[in-house]
Amino acid sequence: MVFLRHTFAATLVAAFFGTAQAGETAERQYVAIAQLPAPEIGARVGQAVEVDVDLAAGNLEVGETDGRIEVHYTMAFNQIAEGWSWQPLADPAVEDYYRFKYLPLQSVLDDRGEYAGEDKIGTTQQMKISWRYDYFLAFDNLYDFYPRVVDDDAGFSANLPAALAGRVGLRARAHLVEPVISESTTFWKAIHARPTDFTLKKRYLVGKLDEIDFVDTASGEVLCRIGPGQSRCTGR
Repeated sequence: MVFLRHTFAATLVAAFFGTAQAGETAERQYVAIAQLPAPEIGARVGQAVEVDVDLAAGNLEVGETDGRIEVHYTMAFNQIAEGWSWQPLADPAVEDYYRFKYLPLQSVLDDRGEYAGEDKIGTTQQMKISWRYDYFLAFDNLYDFYPRVVDDDAGFSANLPAALAGRVGLRARAHLVEPVISESTTFWKAIHARPTDFTLKKRYLVGKLDEIDFVDTASGEVLCRIGPGQSRCTGR
């Protein structure tokens, strides 16, 4: 069985990400922690992490006015629908049902060969085996940055020179909190109309968000920085 491995590529990624990235990919940071014994994983609480946000996942809007660009990243629907994030007794007037929010970091696809199978009686076909790993930064302190409001456009914004259009990236800095990492698995069995056994693993680095940086993806320069108590910044 042949194993093929590649990271998703898209034109949107090429448009926003150049060579300047965080020191380690989300995948490498997660795997480095996951392979540790449980006590050592717990000892990583408080460790600082720096990760690039995957803008190919959407949420980014860019508008230009008077030689400046307004870059906005929407957070309103980035809620983690996992059991450990669910607060069924939450009062929606004052808190969210899903405690943890997320920033998408990376998707990695593993093609794990194929086999002969029969889903439709009397019809044998080749069934592919595919695994995808989606990496996220999970955090529960979004409202340390801006108040909780009913606004589908709520998120992080930057006002930047128009010359930076096409090379603006987003980078997050956080520190890990318990349980440090988390993983969920969903499996879809191959059927005649969709001949692929597909396994989706969602992997989370769990932390407190410390800052959001808008960066020049060509040089790695931080253009402007958002810290707690603010939702926007301005770059020169």
